[in-house]
Amino acid sequence: MHSTHLLLEEPIRMASILEPSKPSFFPAMTKIVGTLGPKSRSVEVISACLNAGMSVARFDFSWGDVDYHQETLENLKAAIKSTKKLCAVMLDTVGPELQVVNKSEKAISLEADTLVVLTPDQEQEASSQLLPINFSNLSKAVKPGDTIFIGQYLFTGSETTSVWLEVAELKGDDVVCKIKNTATLAGSLFTLHISQIHVELPTLTEADKSVISTWGVRNKIDFLSLSYTRHAEDVRQARIFLSKLGDLYQTQIFAKIENVEGLTHFDEILQEADGVILSRGNLGIDLPPEKVFLFQKAAVYKCNMAGKPAVVTRVVDSMTDNLRPTRAEATDVANAILDGSDAILLGAETLRGLYPVETISIVGRICYEAEKVFNQDLYFKKTVKYVGEPMTHLESIASSAVRAAIKVKASVIICFTSSGRAARLIAKYRPTMPVLSVVIPRLKTNQLRWSFSGAFEARQSLIVRGLFPMLADPRHPAESTNATNESVLKVALDHGKASGLIKSHDRVVVCQKVGDASVVKIIELED
Repeated sequence: MHSTHLLLEEPIRMASILEPSKPSFFPAMTKIVGTLGPKSRSVEVISACLNAGMSVARFDFSWGDVDYHQETLENLKAAIKSTKKLCAVMLDTVGPELQVVNKSEKAISLEADTLVVLTPDQEQEASSQLLPINFSNLSKAVKPGDTIFIGQYLFTGSETTSVWLEVAELKGDDVVCKIKNTATLAGSLFTLHISQIHVELPTLTEADKSVISTWGVRNKIDFLSLSYTRHAEDVRQARIFLSKLGDLYQTQIFAKIENVEGLTHFDEILQEADGVILSRGNLGIDLPPEKVFLFQKAAVYKCNMAGKPAVVTRVVDSMTDNLRPTRAEATDVANAILDGSDAILLGAETLRGLYPVETISIVGRICYEAEKVFNQDLYFKKTVKYVGEPMTHLESIASSAVRAAIKVKASVIICFTSSGRAARLIAKYRPTMPVLSVVIPRLKTNQLRWSFSGAFEARQSLIVRGLFPMLADPRHPAESTNATNESVLKVALDHGKASGLIKSHDRVVVCQKVGDASVVKIIELED
C-alpha cells in the first residue's frame, strides 16, 4: 500500500508510543459532548466533567420532564461559573421514537422461541406475552419475517436487557412475534427498532415543539439535535419553527442520522443542516454490521469537505459499568478522530454510567494521542483539491492562514470574527495548532431595544474541532482601525499566555478584517 494513503503521519518510532502523554491545558482539539442525567447532574460532577474536557452538555428529552432538565441546567450554570469553563447547551428531541409502554415498570422476562404480541393498545398491562407500544400503524409497516429489536433506552449492546424478535403473523392491529433470544427487559424506557421501515410520524412531534418553545426559548439553546432526521425537509421545517421563537433563530440544527432513510438522503440533509450527528447505535441496527464503518467514513468525509461539524456517538459503551474501555473501543475512538470527526458524543456513558468523569477524561486522552499523528498535510491537500478554483475570498484567506501557521510553526492561530464563519473555515483545514476565535459582538436592534450578539456564536464553536472561543469586549469592534484591534489582540494573547498556549518568542498567526480587506499576519512575540 502506498504511503500517501496512510491516515497517520509516518514513520512512528515504536519507542515513542511508550512516552507518557503530556497533560496540556487544552486537553484535545476534538470536542466532547456529554449527556447529563441521573449520574451526572450535581454541580460537583458537572464541574468535574467540565474540567475533564466536556464542552457541550446534551439534554435528552426522551426521558425526564422539563423541571428535571431545568434543575440540571441550573446546576450546569453554577458549574460553569465556578470552573470558568464555557459550555454550550444541546437539546435532543424525541422524534418518531417507537417505545414500549411499561406503566408498572416491573421487569419483563422473555423466553427464546416463545411468542409475544406487540399491541398499539396502550391501556394494556405489559407482560411476557403482551407488549403495548406507542405506534398504531406497526401492523401496516411490517410483514412476516421482518426483524424487530427492543432494548433498554441507550442500550449498550452488551446487556441481557435487549431482545430480537421476528414477525410471525399480523392480527388486525396486533403483531405476533417469535422471540429469538432469552432476555429480561428491566428499567422504565425501552425503544423499538425495526430494520429499514418508514415510520409515518413527524420528525418534530408536538411534544418536541412544546419543549423547544418553553424550555428551549427560556434557556436560549445553542444546538438542536434533530432525532431521526430523514429528509432535508425535516431540517427546513425545524428551522422555520425555530425562526419564530425569539432568540432561537440563531440556534444551530444538527441532523441526527439514525436510519437508512436518513442515509439515503444524506447529501441533501447535509446541505440544510449546520452539522451532523451519526447515531451509530440505531444505525448499527438498521445497517448490516459490516457496513457501519463505511457509512461513518463516507459521512465524516462529506461533513469535513462541507466544513460542517461531524459528531460520532456510541464509542465507549462498556465504560457505562467499567473504568476502562475495551481495546476495540479505544481503537474506535482514535479511528473516529483519524477519520476527521469534530466531536465525540457520550450517551449512556455519562447519562447513567458509573464513571462519567473518567469516561470524558479517557476519551479526551485518546483523542489527544490520535491528533498527534493525524496526517494534516494529506488532509489539507485533499480539502484544497475538493474546494477547487476559484476559491471564495474567505476560503482562500482561511486556507492561507492555516498554511502559514504550519510553515512558521506557529503555536496558535488567532481569528477575529463576528459571525464565527471565518473561524469555522480556518478549522475546516484542520490546523495542527489551536484556533482562538475571538468573537467580536455586534450591536443589533429589534426597534424596541439594542442588544449585543456574539454569545451564541462563541458557544457554537465549542463543537468544532480545534476552535476555542473567547468573547471580546464590544467596545473594540473587529472591523475597526488598527489601534483598537491591537488592544483586542493583546487580550487574546494574554488569554493564550495564561492558558499556557503561548510562550515568549512564539510565533502567532492572526487573521482579521481591516476595513474591507481581510489580512493574515504573522507576529513573533517579545519577552
